[in-house]
Amino acid sequence: MVNKVFITGTDTAVGKTVVSLALLQMLQQQEIVCAGYKPLSQNAQLTEQGLQCADAQLLKQASTIELHYDRVNPYPFTGSEVSTGSITTFNEQNLTEGMSYIETQVERLVIEGTGGWHSRINTQNPLSDWVIKHKIPVILVVGIKLGCINHAILTAESILQQGGELVGWVANRINPGLEEYQQLIALLTQHISAPKIGEIPYISHAHQKNLASYFNIDPLAHFFSH
Repeated sequence: MVNKVFITGTDTAVGKTVVSLALLQMLQQQEIVCAGYKPLSQNAQLTEQGLQCADAQLLKQASTIELHYDRVNPYPFTGSEVSTGSITTFNEQNLTEGMSYIETQVERLVIEGTGGWHSRINTQNPLSDWVIKHKIPVILVVGIKLGCINHAILTAESILQQGGELVGWVANRINPGLEEYQQLIALLTQHISAPKIGEIPYISHAHQKNLASYFNIDPLAHFFSH
């Protein structure tokens, strides 16, 4: 039984958090105990409780169990992918132990990546190496915009070439004025070997909405059942 999935994207700011929240919402509707996990985060801000990332806070709120922020996001970085934040290294063993801890508390775990599949934090190895090592099934989020076909196909191919399991992809419309939207969806459907499991229209403040209706859970039925 698969009890976790990893959410990656074609790039940063393509909707990984939105898709992660949508999956958690769907699990809640099935009355499945679930939680979100963001091992590494970028652009964290200093709060009264320490460094915290807005995306990780949303995952924490969407989880069905109460978790301390540090459990949801053990490594918050103040910088971006190539800049130096307050934390300059991370320990893979800590990531694994953090994942295992939450797994003992829930039935399903949604793990959100940072940036794209090969994104690095402060020039370290990409998080994708850790995902492949632990054989975590992957869902690819494609931000629908001009240029996304190349990014999506290359990312999907890379996941498979590394030995990863690409269980599906999600189209997230981030440009409401894109005239070629339907053509892009058709091309992506034709060239990505995994099924399209969701299609999210452009929605203002999407993280505040119920997004479950935009998904087809059939390809992931085993993940959304007890």
